[in-house]
Amino acid sequence: MVLSVRREGYYAWQKRKVRLNRDEELVSALYAIRKNHPKYGVQSMRDELPATIHKPSYGKCYRLCREHNLLQRRKTARGITRSNPKEQASEDLINRDFKSAAANTKWLTDISEIKCADGRLYLAAILDCFDGAIVGMSMASHKRAELCVSALKSAIGRYGKQAGLIIHSDRGSQYTSKEFRKELQCRKILQSMGRTGSCYDNARMESFFATLKKELIYDLPLSRLTRDQVRHYIFTWVELYYNTQRRNTANEDNLPPLKKRAMFLADRAA
Repeated sequence: MVLSVRREGYYAWQKRKVRLNRDEELVSALYAIRKNHPKYGVQSMRDELPATIHKPSYGKCYRLCREHNLLQRRKTARGITRSNPKEQASEDLINRDFKSAAANTKWLTDISEIKCADGRLYLAAILDCFDGAIVGMSMASHKRAELCVSALKSAIGRYGKQAGLIIHSDRGSQYTSKEFRKELQCRKILQSMGRTGSCYDNARMESFFATLKKELIYDLPLSRLTRDQVRHYIFTWVELYYNTQRRNTANEDNLPPLKKRAMFLADRAA
């Protein structure tokens, strides 16, 4: 024994040193991912690790993110639509099956509210269950039925529709209105509605709004921004990031929505 260190202790120390170095490399990679993707959760950061680094378990990755202040704060988004008991609700044709084998056959829609310096901004969005893309949206200072009709026209104008298209929503008065239902009837679109007070019946749409608020809205100085400015931020985030670049864990290989759509259209054309 040299320097009062046992052989077993020396080798154990060597192993701990290697493990420490490996964690330092892992933490550096996590810092780089957080810098490039400030809103990624732990699972997304873990999936984004380069192949040159041994991928840790989710638990270890979470622990390292917590120890190095790499976790994100979570806020809860709340819905703002109200049902109209006088209007007849449509049947639930989705039954919480938020997957689709083809584009433009199953859409989800809802409304969200953002408080700005000059008043409230309302966003009506339409999400395609096939790839998670936001195919249509409309923003205004009101939440009347025409806002939802405008989002629908935007979606069909940009991406078209398939025969038998279903559009699913909650039982908000905007979606049970004569104006919205007339538009669906003219375009031969089937209407589907979840139950009153059950956010799970439209969970994927609710999840999109939660993502929008956590990754964009909550970081904006809303008390100093006008509706037009916030509208610009939302449009840019959806069209230039969410639809085209952001990883979507519901898609194969976590493909961004429009990348999956492009592959689908190319395969169908071939």
